Amino acid sequence: MNQIKPGSIFQVLCLCITASILVLVSFTAAAKKHPRILIFSKTKGFYHKSIPVGIKAIQKLGLENKFDIDTSTDASVFSSAKLRKYKAVVFLSPTGNNLLNEDQRAAFRRYIQSGGAFVGIHAATDCEFEWQWYGNLVGAYFGGHPAQQEAVLKVEDSGHASTRHLPKEWRRKDEWYNFKWMSPDIRVLISIDENTYDAGSTKMGAQHPVAWYHEFEGGRSFYTALGHTDESYSDPLFLKHLLGGLEYALGRD
Repeated sequence: MNQIKPGSIFQVLCLCITASILVLVSFTAAAKKHPRILIFSKTKGFYHKSIPVGIKAIQKLGLENKFDIDTSTDASVFSSAKLRKYKAVVFLSPTGNNLLNEDQRAAFRRYIQSGGAFVGIHAATDCEFEWQWYGNLVGAYFGGHPAQQEAVLKVEDSGHASTRHLPKEWRRKDEWYNFKWMSPDIRVLISIDENTYDAGSTKMGAQHPVAWYHEFEGGRSFYTALGHTDESYSDPLFLKHLLGGLEYALGRD
């Protein structure tokens, strides 16, 4: 009968312990890895003073809900190599045309087509008017707005992560966008009742969406016109609405 040497037993034990530690470290590292989101807020037109407040609010949502945040106003982040690390890209009230050059636009399109996600907040419809692909992605183009005032919002789809917590009729104050063009492919989540406020000269009538989502060229897109005011980003209902949109973009819905 062969005898196992004590030294051999010790070596085997050491190997087992080392392997166990490596597995534990690997699982721990995987558990700590959160999806990462990019907030892009470059402006070449009107600057919304609520942008810094909105960034802080989304950062807080990230801490509470296990996703990491990067922020930028530098369009050079739109390259295939840099976008690869983001699960979703948030356009937080950017304004103006030509925010991205042709190479950056192509990289962003490839990102969406490879399964990336887009979240647009408020003025995300008030930019890139000459880039129709972006219009199709966000779902509409801004056409004007009246003075800030209270209005009644109607939840059209209460099964989505961004709306299931909301009352069927939601009264709040914000800056209400009218849209001069809308994609026929969007799935409306919330509309606004124009009978409950003065919609101004560019009012849209009975069909006036203010939040929607759709699948687009292999990726996901969510947009909410809400979020002009600083107060929006401390409103629990709005924050849950926004979080639901982010969760949809992350594929957690």
